Amino acid sequence: MSHPKLRHIAVLSSLAMSMMCGQALAQKATDPKDATSFTRKANAAVLNELPFADRQDFEDAQRGFIGTVPDLLLQSDKGVPIYDLKSFSFITGDAPATVNPSAWRQEQLNNFSGLFKVIDRVYQVRGFDMSNMTIIEGDTGLILIDPLISQETAKVALELYFKHRPRRNVVAVIYTHSHVDHYGGVKGVVSEADVKAGKVKILAPEGFLEESVSENVYAGNAMGRRALYQYGVTLPKNAKGLIGGGLGKATSAGVVTLIPPTDVVKMTGETRTVDGIRMEFLMAPNTEAPAEFLIYFPQFRMLDTAEDATHTLHNLYTLRGAQARDARTWWKTLDAAITRYASKTDVVIAQHHWPMWDQKRITPFLENQRDGYKYLHDQVLNLANKGYTMVEIAEMIQLPDSTGKQWYNRGYYGSVNHNAKAVYQRYLGWYDSNPANLHRLPPVEAGKRYVALMGGADKMIAAARKSFDDGDYRWVAEIMNHVVFADPDNAEARNLEADALEQMGYQAEDPTWRNEYLAGAQELRHGVLKLSIGGVASADTVQAMTPDMLLDYMGIRLNGPKAAVQPLTITWKLPEAKEAYALEVRNGALIYSKERKLAKADATLEISRSALASAIMGGPSIAELIKAGTAKVQGDQSKVEALFALLDTFDFNFPIVTP
Repeated sequence: MSHPKLRHIAVLSSLAMSMMCGQALAQKATDPKDATSFTRKANAAVLNELPFADRQDFEDAQRGFIGTVPDLLLQSDKGVPIYDLKSFSFITGDAPATVNPSAWRQEQLNNFSGLFKVIDRVYQVRGFDMSNMTIIEGDTGLILIDPLISQETAKVALELYFKHRPRRNVVAVIYTHSHVDHYGGVKGVVSEADVKAGKVKILAPEGFLEESVSENVYAGNAMGRRALYQYGVTLPKNAKGLIGGGLGKATSAGVVTLIPPTDVVKMTGETRTVDGIRMEFLMAPNTEAPAEFLIYFPQFRMLDTAEDATHTLHNLYTLRGAQARDARTWWKTLDAAITRYASKTDVVIAQHHWPMWDQKRITPFLENQRDGYKYLHDQVLNLANKGYTMVEIAEMIQLPDSTGKQWYNRGYYGSVNHNAKAVYQRYLGWYDSNPANLHRLPPVEAGKRYVALMGGADKMIAAARKSFDDGDYRWVAEIMNHVVFADPDNAEARNLEADALEQMGYQAEDPTWRNEYLAGAQELRHGVLKLSIGGVASADTVQAMTPDMLLDYMGIRLNGPKAAVQPLTITWKLPEAKEAYALEVRNGALIYSKERKLAKADATLEISRSALASAIMGGPSIAELIKAGTAKVQGDQSKVEALFALLDTFDFNFPIVTP
């Protein structure tokens, strides 16, 4: 299936256009302000709070450098930017007043890019995407770990390696976990034909395929829209806009691909030997990803921590939206890695950031990251059991200085604040047990009442301006949010809220928080950018969906109120599998079963899984497929067409900071 609407996942396909829109916005008079005196003071204080004299990370991030692609700029055939590393060249010298010095330091480190030698036979390409590609030289060929997001960036990364090392065939690709930045570029480094012919192995943890597909599809539209905020992709790249992603430099915007695994690892302690390289796996499901593993290489005395130990406090909840991750499982996984491997490890690599060498540093690194997640987990529940609510707890918790002031435990991607909320959410959910919060008014209705209660928008704006002048930006954002939701056309309120969000962004240590604030400010000032989004999943992602997953997604798309008055029954026959599903639209829900047979169906639809996926995901309509003979119907064809007419189309450009 190659329908153009299915080429990219939403957040990545919008990146290039977003960058161009962001650059155009930078020329408008209403664009970013300077740092206020309060922001300057807050950022200056950071220089005295953290050990900036410690330059070990700068040595590690440059160690083993071999070469790079100067001024890397990748573009599509139509000249649309896919990845632009040169645009971050402004990140040099001391931090400007509009950037938290700790965030600036992290993005200086993320700017070191190119091919690096880790140890003999082990190399990494870093800075060519949000993630790293690790290259291991086997006895005859290459083993690649995590081939980036896009096939274009992965291809360039491998070609950079070949420029400096002997050209050999890739014999295996390993996906450490189920996030797109760890598999999307696979077809830039290997062909699916070679995989099917057995020339290339694809290894992944159990559950990889289902998790990688479902995360990009089920809530894909909302997640993609929100990801624009998290990664700041609509922002201009400068000291008042995007400086990076904390976890890595930036996300690429090329073609996302996926080749299903040929070998799945299920249990801790399983081993594989590929091209003379022995690997031992430590399973890590429900840590940073639902399906993930760590890898130990005994002959190299090397541990690959995937994404469970990097140079940042990681997300227990990601701001783009996802299921809350399990801090308890996370710390136990790191503890198992310490117990099993720390004493026999001389180098730790991860699929983000730079390696760490020397066992004397490695063990404390793993221990302190473990202790940080354990502290967050336990102290959130400690305070919850004392009756504190999620928001209260997030304000109360800080990591002890012994762990919290380690550079690798700073909040460059996760933060103590939103991670604390994630622990609370995982155990206790959204409700804090205060009945006043059980059935709160929605933002528009609440906003109107707040404005009326406080004497009108003009009085609220005047009060907010005084608070802004006092540096109380969080309060300004909160009360102006009410005015904006009560009257989204109130330009004065929108601009004042934007000014407050902007200063909060300038002060944020976490680049993703910075991006959220600045993206919100941009949208308040300029409105929602009308981006042309071609679909919520790449073609390869859709092809990997099982019949059950396709039907789950149809159920998500189903307009419940309309479906509640249009009951129907359809038998779906899959000619390639010689099996059938019973589909019932009843009580506004799509119920399906492979085991149950319909006594009398309104119609029988015979269509392949891939063709049905095309119809669901934005390709030719079901009527067009029937006309072309790709789909066949027995019985009442209007019922089949009625089912598809009940599927909603999700608008990617929904508002976030306005009603």
